[in-house]
Amino acid sequence: MGRRGQRTRQRLLDATAGLLTAAPYREVRVVDIARAAEMSPAAFYQYFGDVEEAVLALAEEMADGCGPELAALVRDRSWADPHGWATALGVADGFLDVWDRHRAVLRVVDLATDEGDRRFRELRTRFLQAPSEALVEVVSLSAPSSARPDARAEAGVAISMLAHVAAHHEGLEQWGAPPADLRRAMARVLYTTVTGRVPSHDQP
Repeated sequence: MGRRGQRTRQRLLDATAGLLTAAPYREVRVVDIARAAEMSPAAFYQYFGDVEEAVLALAEEMADGCGPELAALVRDRSWADPHGWATALGVADGFLDVWDRHRAVLRVVDLATDEGDRRFRELRTRFLQAPSEALVEVVSLSAPSSARPDARAEAGVAISMLAHVAAHHEGLEQWGAPPADLRRAMARVLYTTVTGRVPSHDQP
């Protein structure tokens, strides 16, 4: 694909992303995307077979960029005191930020995954695999102990918690949980998972 084709494809993806933020996924049509991109439906079909394929391409871009981004927050900062608590907060902030930036696409990924779509399920797994593997490394190095559960089990639970809270933090806030307390709760669970200790410097 040449540069012109790449630009055209990106315009269609940008239009798709914009529509997903304004309307339910099932209501977005090819003609809507083409109109928003100031193109014809025929131009859309040169790059994507249907709306679902365009959304999958958006989700792949998100996963390829944000998975390593989250992994770096886990792996590339110190978990040793006095830095560990700040690192845990940074990871919590990273998850919240990614979900807020890509909420429309991630909502479709979760919906399609729940409906059994293998493509979206595999993409979601790939997206979370990078931070999960990073957390396995950190847990294994930070607090090795035969008495602790398997590092993969602990990392899997912690990453699933972070992803779930990030996806539903608005509902939790409407329920009455203050945003700052949610952030600290996420960080507290993560810090304890990594170090095996309760944080002693639980600060905003």
